[in-house]
Amino acid sequence: MTNTRSRISVIIPAYRVSNHILKLITQIGVEVSSIYVVDDKCPQQSGLIVEQYSNDERIKVLKHQFNRGVGGAVMTGMRAAIAEGTDVIVKLDGDGQMDPTLIPELVAPIQDQKADYVKGNRFHALSGLGSMPPLRIFGNAALSFLAKASTGYWQVFDPTNGFIAIDANVASLVLSKEISKRYFFETDLLARLYLIGAVVEELSHPARYGNETSSLKPFSILFPFLVRHARNISRRLFYTYFLRNFYPASFELVIGCLLLITGLIFSSWNWIASIYTGVARTSGTVVIGSTMLIIGSQCLLAFLSFDVNNYPKNPLAPRLRVQSKIQ
Repeated sequence: MTNTRSRISVIIPAYRVSNHILKLITQIGVEVSSIYVVDDKCPQQSGLIVEQYSNDERIKVLKHQFNRGVGGAVMTGMRAAIAEGTDVIVKLDGDGQMDPTLIPELVAPIQDQKADYVKGNRFHALSGLGSMPPLRIFGNAALSFLAKASTGYWQVFDPTNGFIAIDANVASLVLSKEISKRYFFETDLLARLYLIGAVVEELSHPARYGNETSSLKPFSILFPFLVRHARNISRRLFYTYFLRNFYPASFELVIGCLLLITGLIFSSWNWIASIYTGVARTSGTVVIGSTMLIIGSQCLLAFLSFDVNNYPKNPLAPRLRVQSKIQ
């Protein structure tokens, strides 16, 4: 059964959200014990506006002396909430794109000890995408496929969704790791959760867009995103399939990569050579190249099939609570 006594804290990173944040706070229900508004050096002084015009006694305004990005603001709020003994931490964006009335549904799997981390998914129902700009739909869908390989959570979608809830003990463990502090925060957090064995679930919810302006510049972050995804993929594969465990799929990954790369080089070299010399390659040469490509592809497909199902399934939070009591 759901633990109704869980202390829930909400973190609101505040940057250019002065027109939305006060209304957002009024929509946060009584199930929430504390609200941390983190003013990330907001040029609109969102934190000061909250202090002056909100009388909600649950609010604590934290202010950064310089801008740290959304991830940096969230981590500041998480550390403050953990220090004050919260049980579950929820992150809401201050621009009103997330529905605070869904918080009880978002935290329920964590309270029921079925998950360590729950995130929103705006893509579950097509009917809910009418208000989402087409460019965002395409961008998020493309990033989702890349993030599946990057994080290892093939069963989740919409990785950049910032409507998240996390068990405080799991958050404390993750905060000791190096996590991106800006727009890559949510995806990087998922990658770190995979490495510690956290169970992730999703909550379907509609997209909500108003007249808010995003400070995200897609083309300026494209290359850094690709680099970080490549780094996370390499780290995940090495830790999961070679350092901590060794599966038959580990062989499939190595053999598949070697045969596919060798086959591509061998076939390309002979194809180019035949063009320049005008001498067709023998059928045996073609068969050798084709065989390497086919076997390499099949090995990688077999590895992918295993990897898709090789995600954490036993919640980490209950074990962390036992360990903390023992200590």
